[in-house]
Amino acid sequence: MIIDTTEVQDIHFFSKLEFFKEVYGILWILAPIFILVLGITISVLAIVWLEREISAGIQQRIGPEYAGPFGVLQALADGTKLLFKENLIPSRGDIRLFSIGPSISVISILISYSVIPFGYNFVLSDLNIGVFLWIAISSIAPIGLLMSGYGSNNKYSFLGGLRAAAQSISYEIPLTLCVLSISLLSNSLSTVDIVDAQSKYGLGGWNLWRQPMGFVVFLISSLAECERLPFDLPEAEEELVAGYQTEYSGIKFGLFYVASYLNLLISSLFVTILYLGGSNISIPYIFVSDFFEINKTYGVFGTTIGIFITLVKTYLFLFVSITTRWTLPRLRMDQLLNLGWKFLLPISLGNLLLTTSSQLFSL
Repeated sequence: MIIDTTEVQDIHFFSKLEFFKEVYGILWILAPIFILVLGITISVLAIVWLEREISAGIQQRIGPEYAGPFGVLQALADGTKLLFKENLIPSRGDIRLFSIGPSISVISILISYSVIPFGYNFVLSDLNIGVFLWIAISSIAPIGLLMSGYGSNNKYSFLGGLRAAAQSISYEIPLTLCVLSISLLSNSLSTVDIVDAQSKYGLGGWNLWRQPMGFVVFLISSLAECERLPFDLPEAEEELVAGYQTEYSGIKFGLFYVASYLNLLISSLFVTILYLGGSNISIPYIFVSDFFEINKTYGVFGTTIGIFITLVKTYLFLFVSITTRWTLPRLRMDQLLNLGWKFLLPISLGNLLLTTSSQLFSL
């Protein structure tokens, strides 16, 4: 059998097409991940700058103003400084646990961003158990803190890790019960379905109006999960020096701050998705949708509008969280545990029972 040169050229041409098709498929998978990581990085830098400006305003002082216009590059400068700091390791500590702890805290939180619907049809992974994935993964972060405290071979660090674990257990249960109530109303555990369920009635369809008690409990529990004032017992400076961060320096010390702000951002995003309608245009819903001609066949413009709306709602909650940190004093450990077990847990359980009863009677 003789194959002429034309057939050989055709075979090479089609093989090249298959190669480019495979490359295109890989790029199509990596591009959303790259965009998501870039957006998260910029958001964390923006949150750091926003917190410094808000705290400066509350304390009536001048915030960062020299690094870039209005001091927007101050966080980037601080991060660069930490990169070049010496990485100290305790001589009698567990080096493996000491090194792995910060990475576990950051990676476990980053995975949660995969189920966040930032805009219309803009979600990395639309899982049927999206909200439970977030709850399960958020429970891993305190394990990293406990490993860091134990591996430091320092009593203050170890106490900080134990406090982080106790605080996470205390507030994880009310948080989960509030998420279950939202899932019952939406008949789904998918974050995309929860957002779609709130879009049917515009502003009045937000779960904020149907679950006011759940919203308050979720708000307090999410702040406690972020371990920020008035719930920053694991790193209380007056009692534990710096808690589980005491022995850390350099980039590992910076990873804890990155994890803290990543956790704050993911909590704010879930407040937006579960209670504030996510990326839906709801003020007013009908007229704005008709004006921009947005329907279920969203393009780049519709996706951009959805991302913008999600971020606006998210940063409103971030403003509340930052203001809370700089206005309220720290709780004692017994007060923190009593709040979680004696108040938030019964309220969230009662809210779940009421939601279940209303759903049964509406059948």
